[in-house]
Amino acid sequence: MPRSRSWTQPALPVLVVALACVGAARAQNGPTPGAPENARLEYAQVLRAEPVYQTLRATSMVERCEATTPVSAEEQRRGFARVVGAVRDVLRSEDEKVDEVDRSAGGDCRMVPVEREFRRPIAYDVDYVHKGVKYRSRLPYDPGNRLRVRVSVTPVVPPAGER
Repeated sequence: MPRSRSWTQPALPVLVVALACVGAARAQNGPTPGAPENARLEYAQVLRAEPVYQTLRATSMVERCEATTPVSAEEQRRGFARVVGAVRDVLRSEDEKVDEVDRSAGGDCRMVPVEREFRRPIAYDVDYVHKGVKYRSRLPYDPGNRLRVRVSVTPVVPPAGER
């Protein structure tokens, strides 16, 4: 009885050719992942770092009360009149104190919207020079006097027909 051929035998040469094409395409597009790269870290001199601000507006409701009872000249006096007022407050009954609180919280208080504005830095526009060439980048932090930069060199490989 003749031995039957496996379905994988004719596919093997096709697979080898496909892998060779993928490898050639990768060589034209750039370095393969995991291969060592021609890069190093250096420092650039920072010329200027200007903050970029975000402006936020918030509105909150605040209770504002108007004074209902006029202040007499005697109450404005200092010294002995103030001491007498303090003694009078101590001797007052609880019912009189509650009545005064109810009067002061009467119809003269209302809720008023108050708008506030906040500015906060969200980034920094940084001007720096590296090997005599000026650059500008937007960074999320202020780098200080010098900036660490990554210098990379990659050769340009033209397609096979343009060599």
